[in-house]
Amino acid sequence: MAEKKITIEEKHSLKFLLAYNSGQFIDQGAYQAFTFLIFNFYYTVVIKDVFPITLGFIIWSLWNSINDPLLGALSDRTKSKWGRRKPYIVVATVPLCLMMIFLWTPPTGNIGASFAYFLVMICLFDTIYTMYSVNSVSLFPELFQNLEERAKSQMIRQIFTVISLVFATILPTFLIPHINISGQPTEVYLSEYILNGVVLAISFGLVGIIYLKFGLKEREEFSEDHKAAPPLLTSLKYSLKNPAFRVHVIAMLCTWYVYGMLPTIVPLYGRFVLGIEENAFELGLLLGFTFISAAIFTVLWRFVSVKLGVKRTIIISNCTFIILLIPFMFVTDVISAFIAFFLAGVGLAGSMVLGDLIISAVVDADELETGIRREGGYYGINGLIIRFGTIFIFVTISIVLTGVGWKVFDPETVTEQTIFGLRSLMCIFPAIALGIGAIVMSRFPISHEKYKENREKIEKIHEEKRKKLATTSK
Repeated sequence: MAEKKITIEEKHSLKFLLAYNSGQFIDQGAYQAFTFLIFNFYYTVVIKDVFPITLGFIIWSLWNSINDPLLGALSDRTKSKWGRRKPYIVVATVPLCLMMIFLWTPPTGNIGASFAYFLVMICLFDTIYTMYSVNSVSLFPELFQNLEERAKSQMIRQIFTVISLVFATILPTFLIPHINISGQPTEVYLSEYILNGVVLAISFGLVGIIYLKFGLKEREEFSEDHKAAPPLLTSLKYSLKNPAFRVHVIAMLCTWYVYGMLPTIVPLYGRFVLGIEENAFELGLLLGFTFISAAIFTVLWRFVSVKLGVKRTIIISNCTFIILLIPFMFVTDVISAFIAFFLAGVGLAGSMVLGDLIISAVVDADELETGIRREGGYYGINGLIIRFGTIFIFVTISIVLTGVGWKVFDPETVTEQTIFGLRSLMCIFPAIALGIGAIVMSRFPISHEKYKENREKIEKIHEEKRKKLATTSK
């Protein structure tokens, strides 16, 4: 029997909001575990050379240029009794959990074999992750149809995001006590990382049961949109011709550069700048403070976005974030570092809240022009472009670490130049990216007033779709 779908008139219960947004725990938790640990693991334990790792991530990003938009466009064109998005989410959930284990089981002792395994695993991980994430987030603009409703759901969504980020960051500090490079044998590291992966896989699997059973619904009035959804190349052309979307993806590329850079560098920054040697829990708490701060200030940015609109709010949040990154150039002890990381969460909260709200406005405007909703296509191409941020991240890291004499990892060769390089990766480069993002976002064509006007028009389109569906169902 086909799953019951909801119509636009139905209100979302708290139970549904919690169940739907629980999927974010898996989405963000899996990607945070990947981002926080993957570079540190292969750079300090397995391969120990920044160039092969950079090459691997460049190839991975190029693979994403095919993977993300393909899966997004395919989702828009899917017709099944379960809906357009649900089949992909169901199929991807268990493999995504298993990837939390397989990422940490490389062959060792041969750089070629280790590199090949690394490359295959990160590409496989992202394929499965994209199948899950693109379809899960594509439900957001469809299910929640006005700014207030979207902001309410987004607040719950970000609470789950923060919980998952803290969980994926703090857990390794208990299960991988040598995460901050204590010089233990490779076998010790491998067993610790695998144990961490097993716990993550079980945790995501348990939450996945709740999400799949209670949180997956699609709107009835959009069930026929698949018939008019364009093929991949056409979808790509339509999306990139949309000026609002072009502005959005460039701004988000800058934001994701920062998202990826900070957790990637924190293990090295904590060890060699702050001197955290044996207490891995302190290292996890640094990022944990950032995410807790972000959860607290999510309410603030939600209020500002409703009052000022997402365009002005993201410009303000980016500028705030830049200012609050400055302490990373100067802190020298753990106490001041905790304060700096907590303050950074204020800026982080803004971009966390606003990303989905911006693309929702883009999808709404696109529906006014085309008559169909193409969340999958937009999120797929969005994923393609922001993943290129990974190339910029690891090219930046490679250039900086090579420039300070750290191409090959060696904890005994740390100099003042090395410390400055790590500080610049935590502050200067992210600040430049955020500044570019704010400037680009000033060109976003959908103002707060225009958004409200679009919502009034789109309600009429949805009413026509409901009437047509009711007629064909008789």
